[in-house]
Amino acid sequence: MEHREETKLPILEDLGRRVAKHRETLGLGIRAAAREIGVSHPTLSRIERGHLPDLENYQRICRWLGEDAESNVMPPSGVGSSAETSVVAEVHFRKRATVSPKTAQALAQMILAAQDFLASGK
Repeated sequence: MEHREETKLPILEDLGRRVAKHRETLGLGIRAAAREIGVSHPTLSRIERGHLPDLENYQRICRWLGEDAESNVMPPSGVGSSAETSVVAEVHFRKRATVSPKTAQALAQMILAAQDFLASGK
C-alpha cells in the first residue's frame, strides 16, 4: 500500500465519495442533486465514480458542499505560498490511468512553485 503524504490533495481525491455521502444525507437522488448543484446528472454521476470535474463545476460542487474551493487546492506550506502573492493558481488534472495521484501532486506543486517564482519577479 502506498504511503499517503498529508500534502496530497485529499479534497480532490475523495470528492466523489463526499458528494455521494452529502447527497444521501440530504435524501436526494442524483438528478435532484445535479439540479441543485447546477450540473448535468451524467456529470455528477461521473464525479461520484471518481472522475474530476472541470474548474467551474468543481467550484459549484464546493459551494453545494459548503466548502471553499480555493482553500482546497492551495499548495502545502513553503511551496508557492507567499503571503505577498495575490495571484491564485488554478491547477486541474483530469483523471487518467496514465497519471498517478503522486505524479499529479508533484506536477501541481511544480506549477504552483513556478507561478510563485514568476510572481516574485526574480
